[in-house]
Amino acid sequence: MIRKLLLFTTLLLLVPDGNAQSRRDVERSTDILMFLPSATGGILSLIERDYKGVMQHLEAGAVTVATTYLLKYSISKRRPNGEDNHSFPSNHAGVAFVGAGFLQQRYGWKWGAPAYAVAAYVGWGRVYSKCHDVWDVLAGAAIGVTSAVVFTTPFAKKNNIVIAPAVLDGNNPGFYFSMNL
Repeated sequence: MIRKLLLFTTLLLLVPDGNAQSRRDVERSTDILMFLPSATGGILSLIERDYKGVMQHLEAGAVTVATTYLLKYSISKRRPNGEDNHSFPSNHAGVAFVGAGFLQQRYGWKWGAPAYAVAAYVGWGRVYSKCHDVWDVLAGAAIGVTSAVVFTTPFAKKNNIVIAPAVLDGNNPGFYFSMNL
């Protein structure tokens, strides 16, 4: 259900309004969609009551944003559109890819693949709208994915059923049954 809602929302944001989509329209869409993978990761973690995942996601996101801004203001690289000297690395790509990386690392490819598709669109859109060049986007994506890999562990659902052979009351064989809800 949530995946369908995510896909539907994404498609609505990408559908042109009848006019040819301009570079400015693509830039605006990336300003919004950069948050979609991370927001999905946060919401999914809360729905699953996965508070450890929430913390891992916050840590990875904070490291990504801090690293991209530290580099952005340490390295004076002019944007392709000439707007300013804060082109490298792309924070938009970093934020989108840390969310996608978190979803894939924590919840698997069923969540990660669509999130990486959205992140790839954000990266493409930043280059297409002349806010960044390819190297800026690749660096931001690498920072985001690396942060996600470093801070995120796979999620183990708590409602697992365990049935195992066991020795009961001395030497009597039996079975151990456990179910976490």
